Amino acid sequence: MISAQNLTKSFGPNLIVDDVTFEAADGEVLALLGPSGGGKSTVLRIVAGLEVPDKGTVVIRGADATNIKIQERGLGFVFQHYALFKHMTVRDNIAFGLEIKKVPKREIDGRVEELLELVQLKGLGPRYPAQLSGGQRQRVALARALAPKPSILLLDEPFGALDAKVRLELRSWLRSLQKSQGITCVFVTHDQEEAMELADRVVIIHRGKVEQIGTPEAVYDRPATPFVASFIGSSNILRGVVQRGKAELGASLSVEGSGASLQDGADVKAFIRHHQVEVVAIAEGPAPDGFSNARVRRVTRVGWVAKLDLELADGQSLVAELPKERLDELGISDGSDVRVSLRNATVFVEDYVI
Repeated sequence: MISAQNLTKSFGPNLIVDDVTFEAADGEVLALLGPSGGGKSTVLRIVAGLEVPDKGTVVIRGADATNIKIQERGLGFVFQHYALFKHMTVRDNIAFGLEIKKVPKREIDGRVEELLELVQLKGLGPRYPAQLSGGQRQRVALARALAPKPSILLLDEPFGALDAKVRLELRSWLRSLQKSQGITCVFVTHDQEEAMELADRVVIIHRGKVEQIGTPEAVYDRPATPFVASFIGSSNILRGVVQRGKAELGASLSVEGSGASLQDGADVKAFIRHHQVEVVAIAEGPAPDGFSNARVRRVTRVGWVAKLDLELADGQSLVAELPKERLDELGISDGSDVRVSLRNATVFVEDYVI
């Protein structure tokens, strides 16, 4: 439904979007994810027709739309801060786009009532935006975008202005709505959880460039760059060197690797998820193969998870997460000596990935 090819955009001397390419399939939910100021919203505005790229093309439904006006692209657009008309009722806000297109009044009335029920605001048509909660206003904004029956919906940080509880409720609701309507969605967010929950695929953008495109599972389990490994989820970072084909991370920890890129003596950086650190109570005798001694600096309990702040023998820090029941079984507390190993790690050697 959407193909963005080699999009580039500068504002003055600042390069904001740098050769961005991605596609969104029919009925797909695609997230543009990355830190604030990375160029995500500018990419979305280019797709919408609110910005013109310096280079590159936007293809919508198989046709080149790069120089087509926003009104002719057949897209729905939802802004972060609702952008509702304060002097208009909910009903008039939703009907606005249809009235501009001179749709017959009877048809408009029917469509507005249909949408009010769809976005769970039935009976609130006479109210004004100031009389609604933030979550209700965002539903009105979605209803207004859906009124012309677009096959593509673009959303720029749609839940960024809402509190955490309302965001959770609206995410679930929007996913159900998207599936029932069969709409192709492209949305911008800096919230990893939001992207992982809503999107079929994620485009990770950093400093105007695409770092990786993949399913939420793929970008979490198989990050393509050091930035993705550090940005997605919570990771430990250990430094080491390649010796005899292994990434030796100090303190007797090592990671197997393969490929011509593993040259002995090369510096490496390993990313390890907190839950991929295995912790066992210390026992008499030497540490088993693959395990290293560590000391627990602090234990923090958050809900059902216990977080251990560890110090390895070489002074590097490591964080481990495990169920509180497992913590109780091990009898670990602040100051305990333990042994740790790595169940998995992503290791980068210069420009290569193990």
